[in-house]
Amino acid sequence: MSDNEIYLSKNDTLRSIKNRRSVRMFLDKPVSEDDLRIILHAANQAPSAHNQQSWRFIVLRGKIKSDLADFISAKANDFPKPSSAILRLAARSIISAPVVIAVANSGELISRGTELFKVDKDTAHDFFRIMEIQSSAAAVENLLIAATSLGLGAVWLGVLVLIKNDILKFIGESPEGEFMAVIPVGYAAKTSEGPKKQSLEMVVKHLDG
Repeated sequence: MSDNEIYLSKNDTLRSIKNRRSVRMFLDKPVSEDDLRIILHAANQAPSAHNQQSWRFIVLRGKIKSDLADFISAKANDFPKPSSAILRLAARSIISAPVVIAVANSGELISRGTELFKVDKDTAHDFFRIMEIQSSAAAVENLLIAATSLGLGAVWLGVLVLIKNDILKFIGESPEGEFMAVIPVGYAAKTSEGPKKQSLEMVVKHLDG
């Protein structure tokens, strides 16, 4: 058996990891409340630094979701053509999806940890900021895999980092926190094989002894 066949034969979790795709266009079909809660619960189960869970999940639907897409399209005018085009694509994904989940760090771990650690405050701030980012990234990955396991599609719209402070303000999150992700979720309008990944030999280094 090939590595791919072995991977897919092991269990449902590994199959969901393998089958996850970035889906950018969606069917006009709602996501059930049960499925939405399941993927949010999966995100909330991610490991977090000191178990602080300093993440927030903001669910957008209806007019507020459309307003976000319009807001991003307007902001795209402020950027050169390549980044402007990708921002407009992100806006179209948001319009297409029945539900969008934004993820933001609260900054709570940063504020608490900076006081607890008896080191230079700038060093402590960077330390705990990275921990918050790592924790929320794990939560987003849980969300994406859970969506795949339920037959849903999703995409992490990384380009929105270009306007991260504007997005934070739009979703009403504290400026003490930090933008992490905007994730449209729904049923894929079309399926794809996804991009080919590099072989393990290209990305793994073994150090022994």
